Amino acid sequence: MEQIDTLIHAGWIIPVIPENTWHEDYALAIHNGKIIDLIPSSDASKKYQANVTLDLNQHALIPGLVNTHTHLAMSLFRGLADDLPLMEWLNGHIWPAEATWVSPEFVHDGSRLAISEMLRGGTTAFNDMYFFPDETAQVAAEAHIRATLGMILIDFPTVWAADADEYIHKGLKLHDDYRNHPLIKTAFAPHAPYTVSDEPLKRVQTLAEELDVPIHMHVHETADEIGGSLEHHQNRPLARLNKLGLVSPRLLAVHMTQLDDEEIKLLAQMGSHVVHCPESNLKLASGFCPVDKLVKAGVNVALGTDGAASNNDLDMFGEMRSAAMLGKAVAHDASAVPAATALSMATINGARALGIDSETGSLETGKAADIVAVNLGSLETQPVYNPISQLVYATGRDKVSDVWVAGKHVVKDATLITLDEKIIREKAVEWGKKIFAADQKEGEK
Repeated sequence: MEQIDTLIHAGWIIPVIPENTWHEDYALAIHNGKIIDLIPSSDASKKYQANVTLDLNQHALIPGLVNTHTHLAMSLFRGLADDLPLMEWLNGHIWPAEATWVSPEFVHDGSRLAISEMLRGGTTAFNDMYFFPDETAQVAAEAHIRATLGMILIDFPTVWAADADEYIHKGLKLHDDYRNHPLIKTAFAPHAPYTVSDEPLKRVQTLAEELDVPIHMHVHETADEIGGSLEHHQNRPLARLNKLGLVSPRLLAVHMTQLDDEEIKLLAQMGSHVVHCPESNLKLASGFCPVDKLVKAGVNVALGTDGAASNNDLDMFGEMRSAAMLGKAVAHDASAVPAATALSMATINGARALGIDSETGSLETGKAADIVAVNLGSLETQPVYNPISQLVYATGRDKVSDVWVAGKHVVKDATLITLDEKIIREKAVEWGKKIFAADQKEGEK
């Protein structure tokens, strides 16, 4: 018998590739952090001798979820300014709060809170856009989660950088520091077309080609953004980005609630990716991403939660369900965005957008053992006719029992292994008291 690290027997294994496929009473064999076999349980017990064997006969195993758009540290602003339109939310509350509170300590503690929430909910990879990405990288490495950290760029000075040169310089240092890290990668993260001017965007396009990294950007998020671009640039944001050379396979265009048919065709032709954040868009009344049209045109559509300040959670199970439901309503077609498509959006599509699909996003031999065990044995998930439908429409992140990243057990029996939950909770409560007191004082002026 072959000696291996881990053998996981499961009621169902859902590999995602091929889509809409599952195996009953199968096992995953894991060795040196990688999946080496997907095999019937009856055969696995004869073929492998494992250091650790788990029998999860009421569970479905799925690839680790990929949260393709986040602002992790903003978890410390969760619930601070709810039920407001996007620009009022940003200008009147979030940006002033950031000016007051954002620091290396804030980002470190906020990132730990967010990563804890994501791991417990089955997310094993994320793509972040925020200040002090070096702090987030440190926390991610310690937590043993995959991360793509944004080399952020914005026209105005912030606590992170004074001008475009400094933003880019600090981003390139981050890239160099983590160039060879097995779990941490980088992407350029210009905030949005309305906050970054042409010359810095041209530099980003050139550097992204040189470094072979993605470009992660809010695009076509609201109707106001479109109107402002027409007024100031005499064309729509996507057309402007295309003229600057940014519409390419490197582009992760986030939100995309304001799209016409020609723009969808352009995205498909150029191989760009769309990151759909349904719950944030709904909460901020930003509009509706035409997911069904994009998918039918051949555009890769991934899922993100956005930040917890505008969602208010980092729950990818919730995003899958919302994406499927909203996709049907927008398309006026109950067959649009089926459960299997929603699961692909939350896994392999996010990995493709980030350029890590050779490593993660599906349960295939040779890929990293990024795995989530979801308990389908509870009362709320019975009976199980189709485990994929059950995952998307009837299951929540509370049913996640175990999570592995690169073969390492990071959540065991719903308990964090790599992070101290008690300390993280205490820090979050401390920040909440300080931020709330300051917000109340500001409101009294």
